[in-house]
Amino acid sequence: MTNVIPAWMLIPFAVQLLCIAVLPLTKLEKWWEHNLNKLIVSLLLGVPVGLWLCLNGMSHELEHQMIYDYVPFILLLMALFVTTGGICIRGDLKATPTTNTLILALGWVLASFMGTTGAAMLLIRLLLQTISQRQHKAHTVMFFIAIVANCGGLLTPLGDPPLFLLFQKGAPFGWFMHMLPEWLTTGALLLAIYWIIDNHYYRKEPWHLLSADHREQAPITVTGLINIVWLLCVIASTMFINKTYIPQMGAADAPWYLRLLREWAFLAIIVLSVVTTRRQVRQDNNFSWTPILEVVCVFCGIFATMTPALMFMEQHPLPVHHPWQFVYATGLWSAFLDNAPTAMVFHAAATTMPVVGQAVAGISEIYLKAICMGAVFFGSMTYIGNGPNFMVKSIAEESGVKMPSFFGYMLKFSLVILLPVYIIVQILFI
Repeated sequence: MTNVIPAWMLIPFAVQLLCIAVLPLTKLEKWWEHNLNKLIVSLLLGVPVGLWLCLNGMSHELEHQMIYDYVPFILLLMALFVTTGGICIRGDLKATPTTNTLILALGWVLASFMGTTGAAMLLIRLLLQTISQRQHKAHTVMFFIAIVANCGGLLTPLGDPPLFLLFQKGAPFGWFMHMLPEWLTTGALLLAIYWIIDNHYYRKEPWHLLSADHREQAPITVTGLINIVWLLCVIASTMFINKTYIPQMGAADAPWYLRLLREWAFLAIIVLSVVTTRRQVRQDNNFSWTPILEVVCVFCGIFATMTPALMFMEQHPLPVHHPWQFVYATGLWSAFLDNAPTAMVFHAAATTMPVVGQAVAGISEIYLKAICMGAVFFGSMTYIGNGPNFMVKSIAEESGVKMPSFFGYMLKFSLVILLPVYIIVQILFI
C-alpha cells in the first residue's frame, strides 16, 4: 500500500523554489550568491525531508530520487559544462543583422546537442565581442537568452535539464526528435523577428560606431578542439550506455555501480577533458567551476524536497486535463520557478490521466510534448526560468551591456514578443 503524503510535506519544496526565485531579488542577494549558503539552505530543507521519508518507510523512493535521478542529472550537466568550457571561440565579426542572426541560429542548432548551457557559454562571448561597437545591444542578448539558452534545446535529452529528467523517466533518446516541427517553427519565427528588430536598430546606429565596427574586425579562432571529441563521447554515452542497449543496467537486482555505468563514463570524460585541455584555453574562456557548483548545491535540495511533492502529485492530480492546459501550466511554473522540477511535477500529474494513443515515459505522447514545450520554451520568460539565463545576463553586464531589470525584461520582451510566438506554436501543434 502506497503511503499517503500529507499536504504539509510540500512546504519544503515550495520554500526551496521560492528561495531560488526570490532571494536574488532581495537584500539577501549578496548572501545568496555564495554557493556555501545555497548548500546550507538545501541541507536545512532536504535533510529533514529525507529523515521523514526514511522513518515512514519511503527510503526506497528517496534513494531512487537522489542516486538514480539526481546523480545522473548533475554528472550530465557537469560533463557538458566541462567539455564545452574547454572550447574557446574568439573573434570580432562585422555586427550586421545578418551576422548576428547567424550566430543566434548556430547557437539554436547547437543547443540540442551540447545543452543550452553549453551552447550559451560557447557563443555568448563571441556574440558580445561582435556587437561591442554597437550602441543598441540589449535586444540581441535577450534574443540570445530565448533562442540559444532555452528554445534551441528541444530536440534531445542533452538540450535542457527537464528533457534529461524525462529521458530518465523512460522517454527514448530519439523520441524528442518528434518535436522537430515545433522546434523549427519556434526558431524560425524568433530568428525572423530578431532580424527585423536588429535591422531597425542597425539603421539607428551612429555612423562613427558602424565605422569602428568595420575597422576593428578580427578573425575567428578556436582553441581546445580536443573537447569536441569529449563532447561527442558525452553524446554517445547518453545515447548508448543505458538499459536499452545494456539490459543488465535495468535489472531489478543490478548493483548500483552497474546501474550508474553511464555516469562512470561521464566522470571519465570530465577527467579526460580537464587533463587534455591546456590551462590557458580555459583561462581565455574565463572558465570557472562556480556555476556548476551552484547547480550541485541548489539541486540537491530540490531533488530531496521534490520526492514527497512528486508522490503527492500522483495521489492528488492537478486540475489540468487537456494537453494545451499542460503547455501553459508547465510554462507558468517554469517561468517563475525552475523548469527541471516543474517538468517532473507535471509528468507526475500526467501519470494520473488516461493514456490516449501512444504512451511515452508512462504518459500519453501528446501530454509529454506539451510538458516539454512548456518547460523548455517558457523557461525564457524570465531571468530565473532556466539556469543559463542569469549567467548570460551577468556576462553581458560585465561586458558593459545595460540589461533590463527583472520586470523590464518581461514587459519589454517576453510578454510582447515571446508569449505571442509560443501561443502560435501551441495552436499549431497542441
